[in-house]
Amino acid sequence: MPKKLQLTLAVGEYEIVRPLIDGQVEVDGVDLTILTKMDSATRHWRFLRNKEFDIAELSSSSYLAARDNDWPVRAIPVFLHRRFRHGFMFINTQKGITKPADLRGKKIGVKTLMTSAILWMRGILEHEYGVPLNSIEWVAELDNDVDVQLRADLKFRKLPDGGSVEKMLAAGELDAVFHSDIIKPFIAGDPRVARLFPDPKAEEMAYYQKTGIFPIMHVTALRKDLADAHPWLPLNLYRAFSEAKKIGMKRMINPRIAPLAWYQAAWEEQERVLGADPWEYGLSEKNRKVLDTLISYSHEQGLIKKRFSPDDLFLPVELAGKRGEEFRI
Repeated sequence: MPKKLQLTLAVGEYEIVRPLIDGQVEVDGVDLTILTKMDSATRHWRFLRNKEFDIAELSSSSYLAARDNDWPVRAIPVFLHRRFRHGFMFINTQKGITKPADLRGKKIGVKTLMTSAILWMRGILEHEYGVPLNSIEWVAELDNDVDVQLRADLKFRKLPDGGSVEKMLAAGELDAVFHSDIIKPFIAGDPRVARLFPDPKAEEMAYYQKTGIFPIMHVTALRKDLADAHPWLPLNLYRAFSEAKKIGMKRMINPRIAPLAWYQAAWEEQERVLGADPWEYGLSEKNRKVLDTLISYSHEQGLIKKRFSPDDLFLPVELAGKRGEEFRI
């Protein structure tokens, strides 16, 4: 039997990836061991710092910083995780904060400054609401995935190991927290904690209608030496992820798939607002705009020194003309 590459893939357990996870879709020429049982921050650290996986779903912000520092990692334009982020800005309700402008001069806790969600929220805060980032004291819970020299004008400190920005927000030690997840005090119904935007969906839809941006959180990365040694691998990975997404999206059309009373209405609304394929892969014009914005935010915030273009960052996965669009013997 012909040998296949034995590779490890660390990835989230999403519906658009499930056909790869359960073996319905295979990567031509590759035998994948797929690892799904870890949170995003752990996966990113283990891939970049510990080099434990061959391929991994990776923070887009961390990938930019890794490339800026010439780390041996490359990516394909497969964006497994996107999310609007206005609903992940939380405030202490005793601080008199009712709008973004009230955050000037405040203390805001974050998981890390490099977390993709935080990168987007900081960029949105400054560009969409006019709040200068250097008017805020930033308090981080964890080390960045990639060590960087931050802007000299930014007020920043890292908590000791074991510190929790979520607990500090509830206690009033922080004025706000920007987080990649729904924070625990909010889930628990703690009256000391609320969202900055009472109706985040409306705010996010207005943002999309204004900018056309559905923020990209994660890219799909692989070791540079693998891409160099096997130039066919990026395209084969891209095709497999694309096929898995196609199957996953088709499955999700079925309103019986989730125990939600208004699932069908939500699905139809998403199509009306975001189009038929919000999770589009590749370097389309729409994706280029999102990536250009991401790169601009990262550069402005001092996380990268070089202003990349999307073409600098992703391995080619397209064939000339219409080759490969239809399989014929």
